[in-house]
Amino acid sequence: MSATFDSGTFSPDPGVGSRLRMLAVHTRTETLLALRHSEQLLLTLVIPLALLVGLTLLEGLVELPEPRVNAALGTVLALAMMSTGFTSQAIALGFDRRYGLMRRLAATAIPRWLVVTGRLGGMAAVVVIQVVVLSAVALALGWRPDGGSIGWALLLVLLGAGAFGACGLLLGGSVRADLVLVIANVVWFVLLFVGGIVVPADQLPGALGIVVEYLPSGALAEGLRSVLLGGTPGLGHVVVLLVWGAVAGLVAARTLKWD
Repeated sequence: MSATFDSGTFSPDPGVGSRLRMLAVHTRTETLLALRHSEQLLLTLVIPLALLVGLTLLEGLVELPEPRVNAALGTVLALAMMSTGFTSQAIALGFDRRYGLMRRLAATAIPRWLVVTGRLGGMAAVVVIQVVVLSAVALALGWRPDGGSIGWALLLVLLGAGAFGACGLLLGGSVRADLVLVIANVVWFVLLFVGGIVVPADQLPGALGIVVEYLPSGALAEGLRSVLLGGTPGLGHVVVLLVWGAVAGLVAARTLKWD
């Protein structure tokens, strides 16, 4: 026998859900998607971990100041920020646009600003995981941090993730997906080897070493190596990252395409 209810027991309450809850769900979804994607995991964790171990233990690989593990950690943290903020973000956004996901999201009750913020939140969650995992492995390899260096390093990681994230949104949101894939991977390889990450700027030939200092890759890597070796980041490193993040973010906001 079916139950009956008095009139007025249930009252419809249509309306848009909580923005905060939407953001939390969207950020969680973006984080899980990134962690489940094998190619992104290769870029964001496997390669940085392999490079950290290799640079620390293989002294003939690249000339680094002592203690090597400190300099190597600065190198791989810069690589991790570039991999997550730029390469993975650009490729994922490009293909989401290609397959119509961004257009479908834009047609829902989720505001467009929240869609972008959720993607950045997912990126930030992956960055936190990267920092924790890489730092734990560095500790096992002999890294002994001090309080001052940790504070400066976290600031640079934040600025670097923001700068690379803005560049990733700019590329992935304005260029065709097939071109995004090619450009993002080529830029990743170029900046890895001649962008001040693996090879420090002062070991690059001629004017290239000067130019690298004005790239987000060079500014972040040089700044991180400096602070993790007991120094402080140069003002130029901070300014370069701030300028790249601000300019790329403003241009991305104007050029972002949803299809």
